[in-house]
Amino acid sequence: MVPILYSDEFLLHDTGRFHPETAGRLTAIQTALKSAPWAERLEWRIPTNVQARSPLALIQSIHDPRYIQALRQLAEQGGGQIDGDTPVSRLSFEVALLAVNAWIDGVDYALQSGEPCFALVRPPGHHAVAGIGMGFCLFSNAAIAAHYALKNGANRVAILDWDVHHGNGTQAIVEDNPNIRFCSLHESPQYPGTGQASERGLHKNVLNLPMGAGSTIEDYQPVFDQKIVPFLSEFAPDLLIVSAGYDANHDDPLAGISLKPQDYGVFTRYCLTITRKIVFGLEGGYDFDTLAQSVVETIAPLMS
Repeated sequence: MVPILYSDEFLLHDTGRFHPETAGRLTAIQTALKSAPWAERLEWRIPTNVQARSPLALIQSIHDPRYIQALRQLAEQGGGQIDGDTPVSRLSFEVALLAVNAWIDGVDYALQSGEPCFALVRPPGHHAVAGIGMGFCLFSNAAIAAHYALKNGANRVAILDWDVHHGNGTQAIVEDNPNIRFCSLHESPQYPGTGQASERGLHKNVLNLPMGAGSTIEDYQPVFDQKIVPFLSEFAPDLLIVSAGYDANHDDPLAGISLKPQDYGVFTRYCLTITRKIVFGLEGGYDFDTLAQSVVETIAPLMS
């Protein structure tokens, strides 16, 4: 069984009619997963209720408390905009808290069972820096999950970000921690303009792999073989966290990489050579059909 950490509450983060990051993303993924040939081997789990376990103390150890309070107030006042890309609705703050709980529930599961899981959540998180959200992201889910893991049994945590956009927030938060390795492969040049190969972190614990527009799986596989797998495997992580964005698909409207949904199954198989203790968490991906099929392809290798 592969747990899918999901709640219908994630649909309540309202970004507006024309925003690319919408609830329809999760609806499309649900439909595809429930139609997969191994659908009966998925275990749909509701994340820990925010009232039962508030993640605020953990979030405050990562994000500036002034930003957290400002975000809460913005939601309580009915919503607004952090920036032109990042809307906040009345329920967004509570939904973002629940998303964090889903990621850390995933950490608990992977560490305790030794098996992978998938956090099917929104809003995404990898662009959120300590002091502010941006790029559709409110809290830095992957970075928060990594720090939680280090406080709850893991000695070393690896993060792989395969979203088409560089995880600038994740990197900024973890790059000074020698117990976390961060690897991102992303289109360059592209939003947010960070992620140069020269950025290595304070402990040589950062590996950025910029990819050119039009790159395909034939370009990605040598990078996995020669750089990503060695960099992460030699670290011998107790947990691998994957910022699983799917906007590198050829049909995605927000970028220019040319992957296909089945390529994400290849990515998963590389991850499994590092460890089976994996938390996959949804980041980007804005063409509903290829997004949904890509998540199916990501999970399929976990069934063997």
